[in-house]
Amino acid sequence: MSILSNKIDFAVVFSVKRANPNGDPLEGNRPRINFDGYGEVSDVCIKRKIRNRLQDMGERIFVQSEDRSDDGCRSLKERADKNEKIKQAGKDREKYAKAACEEWIDVRSFGQVFAFKAKENVSVGVRGPVSIHPAISIEPVEIVSTQITKSVNSVDSEKKTSDTMGMKYRVENGVYVFYGSMNVQLAEKTGFTDDDAEKIKQALITLFENDCSSARPDGSMAVEKVIWWEHNNKIGQYSSAKVHGSLAVRGKNDIEVKPLDGLRYTEYNGL
Repeated sequence: MSILSNKIDFAVVFSVKRANPNGDPLEGNRPRINFDGYGEVSDVCIKRKIRNRLQDMGERIFVQSEDRSDDGCRSLKERADKNEKIKQAGKDREKYAKAACEEWIDVRSFGQVFAFKAKENVSVGVRGPVSIHPAISIEPVEIVSTQITKSVNSVDSEKKTSDTMGMKYRVENGVYVFYGSMNVQLAEKTGFTDDDAEKIKQALITLFENDCSSARPDGSMAVEKVIWWEHNNKIGQYSSAKVHGSLAVRGKNDIEVKPLDGLRYTEYNGL
């Protein structure tokens, strides 16, 4: 497998219909919005979904959700300590980083900080070649609040307790866009390959598969389009800012890419 050959930029357009795409814990789990009322989905949330999709595809993931652990490990430190290549690297930071990148696709893609409290006192930082922007809605979003009640006892009791009140929030309708890039210089350091880039692309196309919850019912979030720009050299013919700026999204069915000379791009429909 060859190391990433040329710089890649990408964009993902997705729609939200009566769902909470990313709750803000500081706001009672209301959907994230900025001061102007535009919806937001954090880059951390997006990377979590990409990791989940890669895991569904059979890839080894370092930063796993506890409910998705496929190796029995309950912490990042336990997962690192159980790896034989990591053990052999010891305090050698270069060997440690190389072993981690070889073992886990999310480490060689997004990078990772290995800083665990232990006798060894090893601290290793890996910079990944794949960068992800937060997703922002193309228009201000309307947030609908719904009061809910729980009318069943959580624990044994001689009598029925009073109903417990709660709130659920959702975005009625919205179209969001996020951007990303793949850097060849950093890919050479982590061993990120062209094959890895293809796997990331497939994860983006199927981003919301196997991702349903009470806040995001099946079918309430959908990838509308993935735009994939492939440069013809390592540093890229254009800056990422210019490439991302060539995309205009006015609605989920109104997506336009302004061609840039010599830059090849492909559009993929989501599933």
